[in-house]
Amino acid sequence: MDLKLKDKVIIVTGGSKGVGRGICEVLASEKATPVIVGRNKENVLDTVRFIKDHGGSAFYAIAELMDNEQCKKAVERIKKAYGKVDGLVNNAGINDSIGLEKGDYLKFRQSIERNLVHYYVMAQLVLPELKRTQGAIVNIGSKTSLTGQGGTSGYAAANGGRNSLTREWAVELLKYKIRVNAVIVAECLTPLYKRWLDSFPNPNKKLEEIRRNIPLGNRMTTAKEIGNTVAFLLSEKSSHTTGQFVFVDGGYTHLDRAL
Repeated sequence: MDLKLKDKVIIVTGGSKGVGRGICEVLASEKATPVIVGRNKENVLDTVRFIKDHGGSAFYAIAELMDNEQCKKAVERIKKAYGKVDGLVNNAGINDSIGLEKGDYLKFRQSIERNLVHYYVMAQLVLPELKRTQGAIVNIGSKTSLTGQGGTSGYAAANGGRNSLTREWAVELLKYKIRVNAVIVAECLTPLYKRWLDSFPNPNKKLEEIRRNIPLGNRMTTAKEIGNTVAFLLSEKSSHTTGQFVFVDGGYTHLDRAL
């Protein structure tokens, strides 16, 4: 399917690794220009080179997303290079295991900053461009906002906030014909996920236990599968879809895991 994303400029925060990289690679395959905004220059440049080496177009802006001024400079760099922004994918974040029993207030607050506040900051910064292009926003979320996980109050709360902002912005931006949706991720084998698995005595055994609980195919979701759905939601093929939570998770969140 031609999603008609050719030459669309799409900002992807945290787009150099894991889910974000999968999204960028899919967007590039659809002839869009993913623009990675992140802080790790080495990883960002590696992904940009990979996309270009495979015939795609990509751009970047280095920024610490917890720093509003750096976010602002990143958006200005993108606007100067392309003169427009057609879409925003808020993706960056980390499950930082800030729990209730063993966490503390300052770490909890930092987790909210790290995982939620920049979603608002980036959306506000690109809004004038999205109003002009009638673009779209896709927020990447986590199953933790609905299922809980234990020991991750900050990340779960931030993802609940992402869900709420998705619905709130969908309402607020109706008058501009800007669509806002969320893609909810459950079990995807990203580098961060692998690091978590490696914390167990037998990572392979733990991975197999998780796979058995994923109803559709008893396998992990791939970053490309998430990217495919994100690309669809950014495209005109989903022109009457807004305020929705799309679960790309093999049924993990809602289906009986005993299946």
